[in-house]
Amino acid sequence: MIPGSPRFVRSLPGRFLVLSALVLIVALAPSPLMAQGPSSDVGGTAGFNTEQVARLESLISTAIAAGKLPGCVLTVGRRDQVLLSRAFGHRQLVPALQPMTVDTIFDLASLTKPVATGTSVMLLIERGQLQLTDRVAHHWPEFGIRGKETLTLFDLLTHQSGLIADNPLADYERGLDEAWRKICELPLRTPPRTKFIYSDVNFIVLGRLVERVTGETLASFVSREVFESLGMSHTRFVPPAEWRHRTAPTGQRAGSWLVGEVHDPRAHLLGGVAGHAGLFSTAADLAVFAQMLLESGRFQDRQRLRPETVTQMTRGYAIPTLSGPGDPPDSQQVSLQAETVRGLGWDRQSRYSHNRGHGWSEAAFGHGGFTGTVLWIDPKRDLFFVFLSNRLHPSGKGEVNRLAGDIGTVVSELGGRVD
Repeated sequence: MIPGSPRFVRSLPGRFLVLSALVLIVALAPSPLMAQGPSSDVGGTAGFNTEQVARLESLISTAIAAGKLPGCVLTVGRRDQVLLSRAFGHRQLVPALQPMTVDTIFDLASLTKPVATGTSVMLLIERGQLQLTDRVAHHWPEFGIRGKETLTLFDLLTHQSGLIADNPLADYERGLDEAWRKICELPLRTPPRTKFIYSDVNFIVLGRLVERVTGETLASFVSREVFESLGMSHTRFVPPAEWRHRTAPTGQRAGSWLVGEVHDPRAHLLGGVAGHAGLFSTAADLAVFAQMLLESGRFQDRQRLRPETVTQMTRGYAIPTLSGPGDPPDSQQVSLQAETVRGLGWDRQSRYSHNRGHGWSEAAFGHGGFTGTVLWIDPKRDLFFVFLSNRLHPSGKGEVNRLAGDIGTVVSELGGRVD
């Protein structure tokens, strides 16, 4: 059953209506909105004035009251300081209320693309095991058919490969070998390097390349080489059972709430580890990751990525802007002359970047995730914000992109250094 469908909504427990009314009352109240407890507020509100904090609280409380999300965690910082870290609302509404806390673990969805897969690819490029201009077929010969012979890592990282946004779910239902065979058989929808088509398939392929080059899973490689190195102790694919009590639920699968189990159906059928989705993390861990990038790959007096690697990964690359398969439903309303700029795995300026808000410099880069997750980083302003929600809980009907963008606009008012 698809979360958000009328049948799904009708199937929710009868007491959900009572709980919804209760949550609405709680969300409208001025003080109980913020989750209580020692972990609900970390880092104070350094750099924010009273009016800005009030606007952030109002934006979030209004969205919760409107049913856009059950709760969220917001963390704002600079390369050497966390300015604000707060939890709002609830991480679970049904079957029982649970308050949101700043250490809540979230299903990051497409934030997996830049944080796990893109970073892994760039690390392998840094080490000379891959090159940005490598053809995919050089490392995966079976892939190089049906027009895909010339596709490069750059084409995949910037979503201009011409591959479909998502191949059928049925392609993944008969095991890993069959899933990879189906991906190899995919034709191109458009010629390479002629159109921007945001595609999960691009990063599923990139995740598979990491595995073929390293001889280990994407999960084990990125955990050891990136997350453990940075001390991101609550960031991983397929989180252990002991994390469940801190994990925000998303939708349902087979009648059970997804808590610590990836929401994305293709990532689920790939065993919970995929290049496009499957990563779980906390706001605190993502803040560390953002600070490392703001420090040009350096964290705690150790260079984790070379400065030139970070620059290459996060700089802007102009991409063809004609709309096509995989674009948002309202893409036809966007001028075909509007500039699309992507990083390598990161968004910068595209139809998907409205969740960053206004006021950020042209150097800002970020990404969002389907489950309600957003990360934007501005090296010129020395500023980042992490917004993590589980908007799909409980009805599948939440919506947070506008909220995240409005939050980003307020955060951008903090200003900061401009090199």
